[in-house]
Amino acid sequence: MPTNMISKLLEKTVLPLDVAPQVKTGAPRTSVLRNPHMEKLQKGYLFPEISMKHEAHMKKYPDAKVISLGIGDTTEPIPSVITSAMAEYALALSTPEGYQGYGPEQGQLNLRKAIADKIYPNTGIKESEVFISDGAQCDIARLQMLFGSNVTIAVQDPTFPGYVDNGVIMGQTGKADASGEYAGITYMRCAPENSFFPDLSRVPRTDVIFFCSPNNPTGHAASAAQLRELVDFARRNGSIIVFDSAYAWFVSEGEGTPPRSIYEVPGAREVAIEISSFSKFAGFTGVRLGWAVVPDELRYADGHPVARDFDRVVTTCFNGASSVAQAGGLACLATEEGRAAVRRVVGVYKENARVLVETFASLGKEVYGGADSPYVWVRFPGRRSWEVFAEILEKTHVITVPGSGFGPGGEGFVRVSAFNSKDRVLEAAARLKKFLA
Repeated sequence: MPTNMISKLLEKTVLPLDVAPQVKTGAPRTSVLRNPHMEKLQKGYLFPEISMKHEAHMKKYPDAKVISLGIGDTTEPIPSVITSAMAEYALALSTPEGYQGYGPEQGQLNLRKAIADKIYPNTGIKESEVFISDGAQCDIARLQMLFGSNVTIAVQDPTFPGYVDNGVIMGQTGKADASGEYAGITYMRCAPENSFFPDLSRVPRTDVIFFCSPNNPTGHAASAAQLRELVDFARRNGSIIVFDSAYAWFVSEGEGTPPRSIYEVPGAREVAIEISSFSKFAGFTGVRLGWAVVPDELRYADGHPVARDFDRVVTTCFNGASSVAQAGGLACLATEEGRAAVRRVVGVYKENARVLVETFASLGKEVYGGADSPYVWVRFPGRRSWEVFAEILEKTHVITVPGSGFGPGGEGFVRVSAFNSKDRVLEAAARLKKFLA
């Protein structure tokens, strides 16, 4: 492919809302009514909104060296042991012997087995319970489609906005109030004051509980005791947990460290679905590859297996993840060389997180996360999150994410990401120290 064509493919352009096509008064229109649930969504989705503010800042300061510690996009190159496997597979597609068309919608069996064996040892997870996807965020949407519009949901507050916004689009909620809380969603406050774990004795029963650990945005990794409490709560109430473990590889190894999977908790197979992704630990944010685990024991109220319906959703809406991406995923897990390579990448981000935690702590700020997560959660008492975001960007040319974008419980915080090069993180730390000192 010509170099200029590759450059075109690699361009990242955000179309600002103010230049999007406008509907003129009296313009031709169809008779199709808009999905009324789309009207409930507040503003734009958080991360494109951050990108637009980045673009606006660059127009204002075209010579500024902006450092992004905002959107959690990976920056370290994918290890060559992984890209070589993808390249070899891709080249084989140009030969009669190596060409393959559609694969199984549920994913290549060798990758499903590698995930079951390497990610979920000693949990009883089988390859038949693993569904390969194009990323955890896509699985969130498919699961919301699976559950339908009549379920009730609970989310951590603050939380990754995809759980909420997909629920709104599906019709699971009412309108949002002035604080940003949607009617029909149970918000489980997770704050420093309760060790980032909700008081479940005060949480009403819901059909589905979305729970992320290590958490995005707070960086908190739930302890074994906390996850046991969550599983017991779901079992008593007959609820389904959707457990997002996209950041599990950032959990420190060793005795007494937080669980990396909900299935390390006894009884979880009967109440939990787990979703995860290669995006953060393997640098696949652009390659796109993830998975969902739906155990055989998980059943609806009528006894019907949840996995059977999820399989129906997957085979109806999805033709399977890219076979090239799956070759890369297998290279991550199948050999010790691949696993060691991705651990080294994770180590770069964990060191960056340590630097950021130390930076904010040295300035006397309340700072959380960063130990078992790439995210650092910083409190600015008495301040509005978007104001802090704007001030940091204006004065330091460093992009963060306003905590309120993750829900009402994030007001007064900003999330700072460790996803960048070591040099850029050190430069950002120096700028922040100068500004906040």
